[in-house]
Amino acid sequence: MGQHYADRFTVVLDANVLYPFWMRDALLRFHEAGLFRARWSDTIVEEWMRSLLACKPDRAESVHRQVAAMRTHFDDSWVRGHETLIDGLTLPDPDDRHVLAAAIRCGAQHIVTRNLKDFPAEALAPFDVEAIDPDDFLCRTFELYPEAGIDAFRQMREDYRNPPFRPAEFLMELAAKGMPRLAARLKPDCTRI
Repeated sequence: MGQHYADRFTVVLDANVLYPFWMRDALLRFHEAGLFRARWSDTIVEEWMRSLLACKPDRAESVHRQVAAMRTHFDDSWVRGHETLIDGLTLPDPDDRHVLAAAIRCGAQHIVTRNLKDFPAEALAPFDVEAIDPDDFLCRTFELYPEAGIDAFRQMREDYRNPPFRPAEFLMELAAKGMPRLAARLKPDCTRI
């Protein structure tokens, strides 16, 4: 576990940011580095597992290993006891209420999601929660903790060995995997990644 900052904030990661591997990896590496506290629920994890396995049923063993690793390494990230809040919440898609309920239960400041329209500001404001796009969220977090962010991305790049990535290739891959603003922000630091 990395260094933890006293002022780190709490976020709930929606299923659609856990589904893409590169995005999940970037978010979890920042969480592991102590740059923020990531939270999710069984329902959120089950949702991304179902979505991934619907597209890639041959990856079932790998997906279950990844979830087991999340349970082992991030045991304190699982939100529980939020289910009683769900029925009292209103969102455009009632199926998203469990995400807001998890955010309320754990005192999250943000819901990191790719579906911002499903979490309108006026529905979240009474709970002091804001929905934010994962690319924007990673950029903002990097701005707060640039040195720790560079370290996290360097380790991520070095861990990818099949195929290996040179720093510039790694940034191009980040952009291609849904994080173009983050890749652009990291470009001046490319030689350090």
